[in-house]
Amino acid sequence: MIRIIAFSLAVAACSMPAPAEPPAFDPLDFFTGPSRGVGTLKIMTKPSVSIHVSSNGSPDGKGGLVLDQTIREGTKAKRQRRWVLRPTSPTTLSGTITDNPGRVRGRIEGDRMILNYTMKGGMKAEQVMTLQAGGRSLVNRMTVRKFGVAVAHVDEVITKVN
Repeated sequence: MIRIIAFSLAVAACSMPAPAEPPAFDPLDFFTGPSRGVGTLKIMTKPSVSIHVSSNGSPDGKGGLVLDQTIREGTKAKRQRRWVLRPTSPTTLSGTITDNPGRVRGRIEGDRMILNYTMKGGMKAEQVMTLQAGGRSLVNRMTVRKFGVAVAHVDEVITKVN
């Protein structure tokens, strides 16, 4: 009797569908068109502030992406920023951000895009963007380091508008 139950369980387990693979992250696909980001910024010695980012992306005609953003951070005046990202291989990319002096380096790992760049003042930023099920939103987690010490974090959800 135990063998019959064990065999039945084994057959049932084999007939269950495998978990769905998370969708592959395609920055051009996700960021083309309007998107909105909502989250918080926490700087080491300050209280958290809300952030709201309105973005509009378009292909650059060379396989890359131009992303124009309006950023609202707490009570500060809104500011504009432009990202330009281009693939350097099927899983890597490079680019610029108008408000940062360093190059952006990135890589795609399945459902994640990881970006690294140097900010003003020599701070190092790492953003890990994880595409969510359905492909209409992603979680953006950013850590900013100075001399290797984490001094700021951003936690944000970015959603495609249409």
